[in-house]
Amino acid sequence: MAAVSIQGLYKTFGGFAALSELSLDVKSGEFLTLIGPSGCGKTTLLKLISGFLEPTAGTIIINGQDVTKVPPEARDTALCFQSYALFPHLTVRENLEFGLRQKKTPANDRRARIADVAAKLGLEPQMDKLPNQLSGGQQQRVSLGRALVMRPSVILFDEPLSNLDAKLRDQVRVEIRRIQKDYGLTAIYVTHDQAEALAMSDRIVVLNGGRVEQVDTPESLYLSPRTGFVADFIGSANVLSGRVLGQSTPGLWDIETPIGTLETCSDPGPKGSTVALCWRAETAQLGKGDLRGIVRDKAFQGHFTDLMVETDGSIYRIQTGRTAAVEGGEVRFSIPPESVILLESKT
Repeated sequence: MAAVSIQGLYKTFGGFAALSELSLDVKSGEFLTLIGPSGCGKTTLLKLISGFLEPTAGTIIINGQDVTKVPPEARDTALCFQSYALFPHLTVRENLEFGLRQKKTPANDRRARIADVAAKLGLEPQMDKLPNQLSGGQQQRVSLGRALVMRPSVILFDEPLSNLDAKLRDQVRVEIRRIQKDYGLTAIYVTHDQAEALAMSDRIVVLNGGRVEQVDTPESLYLSPRTGFVADFIGSANVLSGRVLGQSTPGLWDIETPIGTLETCSDPGPKGSTVALCWRAETAQLGKGDLRGIVRDKAFQGHFTDLMVETDGSIYRIQTGRTAAVEGGEVRFSIPPESVILLESKT
């Protein structure tokens, strides 16, 4: 049974449809991430699951119970906010204890839960401090701990790491995933950060305009995007259109594109005479092949060099190792057939 089952969900604000006919199942113990551009409906969906918004239509079922009209405090969920939302006048211990007191949890149980969470999050030395005496990472741990002590079956994260610097984000990201696994929680996580989504998730939901564009594992989303939107949004693939010339050998298709003829062994093969296709920047092989372009920008990124290459008036990204290519110079490159991904067919 799914921990969370969403069926035919709609949410409108006036004449604006924030979510349209959205259906989604979240498995028990799964770490599911919602990702998409600003305004795609990520936070709206999170608020609907938590009960802070009521859907215009559709149903939300948590652990077999229809909670569509159940208030937030009566749902078996906890929400970890972007802004931490800690009580500034309460100590770390009192912040952790607040929700348990509201639910009238017995004192012995409160102490045991707080001690367990504090140990797992490394908060024991901070228990008598006020929030303004803590670093950003410590405050985020308290916010997470306050949700965890409630022992919800479903925990919801609304961009919890966006206020942290890059190094601290990586550290807290690992901690959140570890805690989620340790407690066996079902987690639904909202982020704008693709690297965060790819690193943390069992599955990722890509939203676009209030609808689900694709739901898949991180590997499948990256290696086998189904649409041009997903290919461009996850990893910024090079997306272009082409005309099918035919099979050069069984299973190998020639596609005429603006940058030249590409071969693909994508399975399934093309379903029409014209197609959309993509290739990842790191799959281009520099210095070989018949494709040519002019380097318009070169950026050293440490473990790779980022080249923006112009071909037939369009710019494409190539990521390579150390290279003698220079801005304004011409480069030759090729794309292996297994790296040319067919997307939705065009007629």
